[in-house]
Amino acid sequence: MSGRASSPGASELLRPTGEEATDGSEPANPRAATSEQADRPLTRITAPRRGSGRQKHDAKITVYVSGDELLAMEHARLKLRGSHGLAVDRGRIVREAVAVVLADFEEHGDDSVLVRRLRGDGVEHGEDTTSR
Repeated sequence: MSGRASSPGASELLRPTGEEATDGSEPANPRAATSEQADRPLTRITAPRRGSGRQKHDAKITVYVSGDELLAMEHARLKLRGSHGLAVDRGRIVREAVAVVLADFEEHGDDSVLVRRLRGDGVEHGEDTTSR
């Protein structure tokens, strides 16, 4: 008997998450889209962008943050819980933040907060000191 722990295989890790969407708009599994959906041209989303909230997600990314950024996020999470009665995890905060920034980018393009911050320009609430 080997002393190594067994790990799940690719088939278990990359299994389909289901064929039906929770709100009926699109299949939860993008591979389950019909050929009619695959043939139509991509259109701009006009509905307001929202964070996906508490649901099973089918994609994952890893984001590295500084200790100060993590501490600020934890402070925000605790303030959301204590002052606003919103018990959310860090993932939900990140998804909402991404949704807000992408909606602003779609609406304002070159004048969006995202473009200005990435360029190193000043932003609405003071100067941005980060540069990349």
